[in-house]
Amino acid sequence: MKAVWYRATGPAREVLRYGEVETPSPGRGEVRVRVAASGVNPSDTKKRGGWLGMEMGHARVIPHSDGAGTIDAVGDGVDSVRLGERVWVWNGQGGARPFGTAAEYVVVPGEQAVRLPDGVPWSIGAGLGVPGCTAHYAVLGDGPVEGKRVLVQGGAGAVGHMAVQIAARSGAEVIATVSSAAKGEVAIAAGADYVVNYRRGDVASQVQDVTGGEGVNRVIEVDLAANIETDVEVLRPHGTIASYSSTSRPELPLSYYPLAFKDLRIHFVQGYLLPLAARYAAIADLTRWLSTARLDVRIAELFVLSNTAAAHELVESGRADGKVVVVVSS
Repeated sequence: MKAVWYRATGPAREVLRYGEVETPSPGRGEVRVRVAASGVNPSDTKKRGGWLGMEMGHARVIPHSDGAGTIDAVGDGVDSVRLGERVWVWNGQGGARPFGTAAEYVVVPGEQAVRLPDGVPWSIGAGLGVPGCTAHYAVLGDGPVEGKRVLVQGGAGAVGHMAVQIAARSGAEVIATVSSAAKGEVAIAAGADYVVNYRRGDVASQVQDVTGGEGVNRVIEVDLAANIETDVEVLRPHGTIASYSSTSRPELPLSYYPLAFKDLRIHFVQGYLLPLAARYAAIADLTRWLSTARLDVRIAELFVLSNTAAAHELVESGRADGKVVVVVSS
């Protein structure tokens, strides 16, 4: 089969290779998916780049956790009725599994291939695993948000855009921070009640104006180190910061008492390690919203498999306005 892989960490164009590798076969409890589309996440590019000293853990890695396609083979213990099923894949590559979705075929445990509703494009399916499940857990992992106010930092990004939709569909009043008027329109279309342009003034002051000085109950955070002081300022007592990234600075400038005096909590969200109950809740909700056309995955750009290095570079540039997807097969 055709695939993209790397044998050492480093810049995309230096370490990614494209060519023929052996086609995998499913073992017990596994399914093989003929991949139509493979989603690229920042975690994929960080692993490939050796970010923060990350080690490969395997002699060869086929990258990408997310993907979508059709089940074409099943292992022992999997009902053959699943053959031909349209699915989306989560955690394709990670942990003990070195071979992800940047290939014509991927093998995963049966439960990691989730039925993709009819009519949903492959590219959309390839954008659900990390962004969708991470956003769902960040929004709802600390309890219901119905009747609460939620601030989504970076409300037009891949995870943030999903978080806005999930919070709105779960009954929250949603405020989203954005960097431009165009991205504000994206966040409003996703369900945000208000948008705050962080390039046009102090975010905390704008949020306080929007809320009449009451603040918010929960913050969904894209860059904790950069925004923690703002988050603490706008949170109401007993509030929570659910943070899924801190790319600008891994070390936090943490001041204890501003958090303690409000009895605040910081939830460090890791999208690859959702508790099973949270994972299945996310899958159920995402599937239901997809089936009723109430969930949108924004696609920034499509690349062919042989040009995966360019897809990685776009993700790393920070200029991708949505999910970057590699088209593997029709």
